[in-house]
Amino acid sequence: MGDTMKILLAMVIYMAAVIVIGVVFAKRANRSSEDYFLGGRSLGPWVTAMSAEASDMSGWLLMGLPGVAYWCGLADAAWTAIGLAVGTYINWLITSKRLRRYSEKARAITLPEYFSNRFHENRKVIMTIAAVFILIFFTVYASSCLVTCGKLFSTLFGFGYVPMMIVGAVFVLLYTLIGGFLAESASDFMQAIVMVVALTIIVVVGTVTAGGFDAVISNARSIPGFLEFFGIATPVTVDGVQQVVNGVPQFGAAGDYSLLSVASMLAWGLGYFGMPQVLLRFMAIREERELTRSRRIATVWVVISLTVAVFIGLVGRTLFPTELTTSSEAENVFILLSTNLLPPLLAGFVMAGILAATISSSDSYLLIAASALAKNIYQGLLRRDASDRQVMTVSRLTLLAVAAIAIVIALDENSVIFSIVSFAWAGFGATFGPLMLFSLFWKRTNRAGAIAGMIGGGVMVFVWNLGISRLGGVWAIYELLPAFIFSSLCIVVVSLLTAPPSAQIEREFEEVKAGR
Repeated sequence: MGDTMKILLAMVIYMAAVIVIGVVFAKRANRSSEDYFLGGRSLGPWVTAMSAEASDMSGWLLMGLPGVAYWCGLADAAWTAIGLAVGTYINWLITSKRLRRYSEKARAITLPEYFSNRFHENRKVIMTIAAVFILIFFTVYASSCLVTCGKLFSTLFGFGYVPMMIVGAVFVLLYTLIGGFLAESASDFMQAIVMVVALTIIVVVGTVTAGGFDAVISNARSIPGFLEFFGIATPVTVDGVQQVVNGVPQFGAAGDYSLLSVASMLAWGLGYFGMPQVLLRFMAIREERELTRSRRIATVWVVISLTVAVFIGLVGRTLFPTELTTSSEAENVFILLSTNLLPPLLAGFVMAGILAATISSSDSYLLIAASALAKNIYQGLLRRDASDRQVMTVSRLTLLAVAAIAIVIALDENSVIFSIVSFAWAGFGATFGPLMLFSLFWKRTNRAGAIAGMIGGGVMVFVWNLGISRLGGVWAIYELLPAFIFSSLCIVVVSLLTAPPSAQIEREFEEVKAGR
């Protein structure tokens, strides 16, 4: 059997295991919309933690982050990883328990439903706005997962990018249609294990092959700005392609990395407060007290995974300095290391780590997008007497539509996964993050402030990314930071300028705060 067939066999075995999980959970998932969308609030602490982080990180962890480190060195990748690790811990520490409590009191099984019921809406304006933003940003997010699938399969097997991307989309779609939230969470638990094992294998084997840790660090130091926290490497490019002279990749002088740039990358951590796929796990755990254990598990997993992912980029630049000559190609460094350093069958299972990351995220994105339309718009607004069967039908039709749009967005094989993910991450972080924190911790937050905050944050992401950041200089910062601040200001100012919440809403807030 050829090497390629061995890699394919290992990946097929993995994919078969994922499908079996979907089938096992299908019967329970289809009992009701609550079981399908939230698993009946029955997740244990390990599954809650591991599935939250696996669905959060996606193929970005194994391709996007190592690609950034390979291309321009430590600074961007490391500060992003630090921001994410800190954000993970704080989100689990201050948000998880109160959201679990509040979502049950509000009788909510989706994020838009929580926000709407939290402010006792009749007209469901908050629910509609939240659902629309979820559809927009999760469609973008899903496209990043399909780009990952396309790059993975086309690089491994030599087939065209677009057919391979579509094959990945069909697999994820079928799996999500079958199993719902429980299947997604159970498989995400397995995939989180596969992801961290795959990362660890590659970084250990790669480091040994490169001559040890000192050799990797020595090579990184030889490149101007590559191993600095306050400097950045600048590849010499022509039409986006790094120049190679006598087998040596060319770099210019190290670029400056200001404190504003550091703050911009650390701002990735703010995204966690508005990330639906993580927040839903807080709502779905069976017991609030088990969230403490989940927090510890999640934090350890994230720190290990992010650290290893960044170092893989440095190892790749040491072993294969000239093979990946564009920022898009750099995201294949994990694949390059796996296929060159490991026996084919083991490489296949490690490649399944990328597939694991992609599936664990895209099924979450598709499912939450479907719930936003089916549960929040169709049943919440258009047809309030809709049966569970009708809601499930609409959700599956929505899955098909979102997947189709994501495929269109992902058609460009030169797409950079890191860039796609960063935009969607900023969208969720700024649209929902400030409102989540204020809804849980500030009693004076009212419905008008909630609406202003969501619209202000979501729109500012587009305005900053497509307009203001193009001015360069101090304006060229990650859009999540200014959009998060602007959303927070909108909530505070509008809430203070309009009528306070009703006595009943304030009473519920105090009850949740007191743990009742």
